[in-house]
Amino acid sequence: MKRKIYEELLKWENNNDNVKPLMILGVRQSGKTYIINEFCKNEYSNYVYVNLFENTNVIELYNSNLTSIEKFNRLKLLLDFDFEKEDTILFIDEIQESEKLISELKYFQENHNNVRIICAGSLLGVKLKRSKFSFPVGKVKMLNMYPMDFEEFLVAMNQEMLIDLIKDCYKNNKQITSPIHEKALNLYRIYLITGGMPESVNNMVKTNGDYIKYDKTILTDIVSSYFKDMDKYVTNESEALRINRVYDSLPSQLSNISNKFQYSNVSKDARAREYATAIDWLEASNMVLRCKAIKTPEIPLEGFVDVDTFKLYLSDVGILNNILKLNIEDILNDNISLYKDVIAENFVANQLVCNGFDLYYYRSNNTSEVDFLLYTKDGIIPVEVKAGNATQSKSLKLYIEKYKPKYAIRISTKDFGYDPKTNIKSIPLYATFLIKGDIDEL
Repeated sequence: MKRKIYEELLKWENNNDNVKPLMILGVRQSGKTYIINEFCKNEYSNYVYVNLFENTNVIELYNSNLTSIEKFNRLKLLLDFDFEKEDTILFIDEIQESEKLISELKYFQENHNNVRIICAGSLLGVKLKRSKFSFPVGKVKMLNMYPMDFEEFLVAMNQEMLIDLIKDCYKNNKQITSPIHEKALNLYRIYLITGGMPESVNNMVKTNGDYIKYDKTILTDIVSSYFKDMDKYVTNESEALRINRVYDSLPSQLSNISNKFQYSNVSKDARAREYATAIDWLEASNMVLRCKAIKTPEIPLEGFVDVDTFKLYLSDVGILNNILKLNIEDILNDNISLYKDVIAENFVANQLVCNGFDLYYYRSNNTSEVDFLLYTKDGIIPVEVKAGNATQSKSLKLYIEKYKPKYAIRISTKDFGYDPKTNIKSIPLYATFLIKGDIDEL
C-alpha cells in the first residue's frame, strides 16, 4: 500500500550531509515494518534485515564489555554483511529489545557516517521514555508514523480521481456537488469502519468495499495484541491494571459533558497522581493522542496550556468504533445518534496529527469550547467539528467575536463553501486530510 511516509524516507536517503540513523516511531501494527522493508528493497542494492526478537545474538553482542569499534566490526561478522559498502542499508527491527544498541547509534553516526541505518520496534516510544541508558540525542533522526490517513485509504480503494477532485475543490473553494459529495461521504463512513490500520484497510479492499464480507475481528485482535505486549514494558501488575482502566474509559471520556479527561471516570476514587504514569505510557505507545486545553489562544499555544485539563483521543477511529461495538450498518447509515459527533471529532484529530499538527482545543471557564486550535501561517485558526449538516455553534461564534481570527474552519458533512459575513470556511469531513500548516489565504 502507498504510504506518505515513503517521501520522508526518500528525503532522508537524499541527505548526504550529516547522515543520522533513522528511527521510526508509531503505534503497533501501523505498517512500519512493511513500508521500511519496501523502501530498503526498492532504493538500495544491498539490504540486510535484522529482527532482535529473532536474532538475540546481536543483543548479547551489545551487552558485552567490548569497545564500540569491536562491537561494530563483530556485528558485520555476525550478520555476514558489510554495511559500509556503497548503496547499502541496515534495518534493525524491534530495536527496543537492546537499550545498549540504541545508545550505540551515537557511535554509528559519529564514526561511520556512511552507514545507513533504519530502526523501528513495537512500543519503542515506551522503551525510549523508560530507558536506563542515555539516548543519543541529536545523533538520531526520528519520524512518527501513524495509521493510514483518509487520503491513503482512498488511494488503497483506487479513488485517485476522487482525490484529485477533492483537492481541486479545496484549493479553489468550489463545491464538489452531489452525487460525488455523497460518494465521498460514503467512503468516509467506510473509513470509520476500517480506520487506518493497514491490515484492516487491506481486508476492505479485498472485499471490493463489500462491508458484509469485512472481517471486524481484525481490529479486535489488534487491540488485544497491544495489551499482550504490555507485560514486557510495565513495571508491575498494578501499572498494567491502571493502563487498562484508562484505555477502557476513553470512549466514555470522549462523550462526557465536561469535555475533558476525568479521573473519576476511570474509577470512583482515582487520583491524577495515581494515573499520570498510565496516561504517559499510553501516549508513549502512540495508542492515544493528547489534546491540550488552551484558555488564552495566543502564540505560542504551548505557552498557554492548562496542564490539568486535556482530552485523550484514540489513535485510530476504526479502533474507537470497534471498541464501541457499533454495527457496521449503523455507521454506514449514519445512525449513531448523539455519539457521532465524538466519532467525527476523533477522526479529525487523527487526520490533523498525520499532517503534523499538535492538538489543542479552546476552553473558557466551562462556558465555551472550540474543538481544535491550529497554529498556521495565517495565525491561530479555530476549528469546529460537526458530524452532520446542523452546523450552528454558539461557541465558535463567541470565539470569532472575541479573538477575531483571520478566518475559522467548520468541518461537517456539508459541501465546500465560504461565508464572507462570518469568515467561516466550510470543509467536508472527507477533505480534512488537506488541512495543513500552510493553509491558503482566503
